[in-house]
Amino acid sequence: MSETTTPKPPVWIIPTIVFSQFAGTSLWFAGNAVLGDLQAYLKITGDQVLGSITSSVQLGFIAGTLVFAFFAISDKFSPRKIFLVCALLGATANLAILWLATNLFSLLLFRFVTGFFLAGIYPIGMKIAAGWYQKSLGKAIGFLVGALVLGTAFPHFLKSIGGALSWQVVLQSVSIIAALGGIAMYLLVPDGPYISKGSAFNPKVLLQMFRTKDFRSAAFGYFGHMWELYTFWAFVPIMLQHYAALNQWNTNFSLWAFIIIAVGSLGCIIGGFVSGKTGSARVAFFQLLVSGILCLISPLLFHLPLFLFLALLVIWGTVVVGDSPQFSALTAKTAPKEYVGSALTIVNSLGFAITIFSIQLANYLYTVINPNYIFMALVVGPLFGLWYMRPLAKRGF
Repeated sequence: MSETTTPKPPVWIIPTIVFSQFAGTSLWFAGNAVLGDLQAYLKITGDQVLGSITSSVQLGFIAGTLVFAFFAISDKFSPRKIFLVCALLGATANLAILWLATNLFSLLLFRFVTGFFLAGIYPIGMKIAAGWYQKSLGKAIGFLVGALVLGTAFPHFLKSIGGALSWQVVLQSVSIIAALGGIAMYLLVPDGPYISKGSAFNPKVLLQMFRTKDFRSAAFGYFGHMWELYTFWAFVPIMLQHYAALNQWNTNFSLWAFIIIAVGSLGCIIGGFVSGKTGSARVAFFQLLVSGILCLISPLLFHLPLFLFLALLVIWGTVVVGDSPQFSALTAKTAPKEYVGSALTIVNSLGFAITIFSIQLANYLYTVINPNYIFMALVVGPLFGLWYMRPLAKRGF
């Protein structure tokens, strides 16, 4: 069956999937956007809270991904039903912070549970899109990752409204939107004509996959990308606040955090179009190179004029995630055909595990060194990724 011999998807399919993906993934950084208010409400002190609350979501996502894969849940049930259930349960876990969180442990527990159900939103949204698109799947993935970026940034936007919305209303709004996204996916996006069972999760093939040179290049490039991505996102507000303290700048930090993270959606979409002409590897290599350079020169950013500081952060926000759809495409292309499902599961799980280490490292450095130099630690990821991506980029893979 080919896309040319079957009817085109109804016009509302991709907009609905994109909206639902945006709505569901808005749960990801909901806690981060209101962290200061949560600390005051729960009387939590210490400098490690930002890293802990972000890492708990990542741990939940890793656990959810592995559980979903091990039990082949997306093969046994309709993906749109899984998306609906996970959106509703993720929204409930997010709301539970208002009802049941009493200390740091309970807060981290609810963020972990939210991350667990995100495993039924972000990857499952990809599978739903793959059920409707084949030849244009690369562009569709660009839009979907763009939706993830907007969803990640959205709680910061809600918080930026200021006195109009309390932190409780921010959490409630995110949960309502996530639930609506799940309902829209279920009601408006039936299973597509290309929906198929993924290959069974088989951890035994891990070593076999990494013996393949091209797959190893794609996977290691992705790992370098992940070392930087979520740590950058988590610490954008810290970066803005530190610059403001050094330069007597008074602004709406949440609004600028939203802009810097959200602009990455453009990087995903533009990269998707460019990759059709140059190949995914070259797009990923270029964006990873630019973000690596910005990591390296990050101490200088805090001494630049305001307009240049913000301009470079916007560029950084664009490229730091713009390569993500291309790494997904490269992993799928280079994996052994019979183990694509296992390959994507393993690579994603390892990638998100790496984010926990980089987040905790940045969190520790924040307490012991001048904040100007924290982000230099992120350059390790791009350097590692670029080194392994060179063969694929040269070939225009």
